Amino acid sequence: MTRTIRVTVNGREHERAVEARQTLADFLREDLDLTGTHVGCEHGVCGACTVLLDGEPIRACLMLAVQADGQRITTIEGVAPAEGLHPVQEAFWAKHGLQCGYCTPGIIMSACAFLRERPAPSREEIREMLAGHLCRCTGYHFIVEAIEAAAQALAPPIPRPTPRPTPRSTPRNE
Repeated sequence: MTRTIRVTVNGREHERAVEARQTLADFLREDLDLTGTHVGCEHGVCGACTVLLDGEPIRACLMLAVQADGQRITTIEGVAPAEGLHPVQEAFWAKHGLQCGYCTPGIIMSACAFLRERPAPSREEIREMLAGHLCRCTGYHFIVEAIEAAAQALAPPIPRPTPRPTPRSTPRNE
């Protein structure tokens, strides 16, 4: 049984007929050719398939494409600006926060949503967020450093106080 859905993915509207049992991950990868969303465990445990659904991170392997009808989806392909990388992607590159890269898109998507909610997280909060992602290549150390660096890069600049003019002393007529 098929059903026609309309979704906005990375700012672009798509209308497609999908099988009722097709996962959102398979829809993104097979129908829209957005292969940055990786499928690992297919049980929602590894986090490799994480995308943003109306700004919130979800596991695309656990959601059916028909459930996303009418929603906005952001994948790793849509997170960067037109030129360059998103600050989280830039931090992962600069801090060596990836190795094989299989888990990286899902972690980056979660980190983007996490940093929007917690702009100045502690290391413990970052590690807690990462608990929903499995990486078999790293010890997470560089991933934590990358997310810390991204938080700093995304933080608004601290305004410097405007110096007050020092009052001039006027000579006294004695």
